[in-house]
Amino acid sequence: MQLKPQDFLVALKLVAWGDQRWTYARLAQELGLSASEAHACVKRGLQAGLLAQNYQALDATTAGLAVQEPTAIYRVARQKRSRVAATSSQVAQGTPAMADNPVRPHSKQLAEFALHGARYAFAADKTPSTIGVPTSHSAPAFAGVFAPGSEDYVWPHPNGTVRGIGVEPLHPSVPFAAMQDARLYEMLALFDAIRVGRARERGMALERLQALIDPAAPKKVKGPMYG
Repeated sequence: MQLKPQDFLVALKLVAWGDQRWTYARLAQELGLSASEAHACVKRGLQAGLLAQNYQALDATTAGLAVQEPTAIYRVARQKRSRVAATSSQVAQGTPAMADNPVRPHSKQLAEFALHGARYAFAADKTPSTIGVPTSHSAPAFAGVFAPGSEDYVWPHPNGTVRGIGVEPLHPSVPFAAMQDARLYEMLALFDAIRVGRARERGMALERLQALIDPAAPKKVKGPMYG
């Protein structure tokens, strides 16, 4: 199994969606992929540990089939029903129903890969100055964060509005996918800042991207500033 750029893109999209219910058809449509490709991406993401199987969803499916299955299977499903009932209660109370989805991001392992491995697995290729969609520190999410005068980076695209140094996107569908989802756009731009940014930009991107992918991760304690 070889992890592909679109597998990482799918994992980030699931992070962007959070607790929303989703379907493979919607996943494919919003990322500019085919349905079969979306399925393959999820399968490789599970194998690589970037995604995790949602066992609550499997339990719900098993409980739904229990009435039609042999008694032995029914007993097993019956033991799981308490967790399924709890999930149903949460849905009724308005709690996000992530349990209905077949998989979920493995936050800790996905963050580790995004911060320390993905830039090497999916190294950035730069192109000469071109028109495109802003990325890295030039993306709209970082307006005002960096001092003026920094060189702009863009994903080359004929419908772009900004001229800058071209950065080949993680996957050809990235410009399209980013324009559909502001949260996904932010994570993709942060990833590019890690790939092509200077030290200060990389440091900010590492901290911010981890907070988006794995909010439960311990925050680094910053030492006192001198001088």
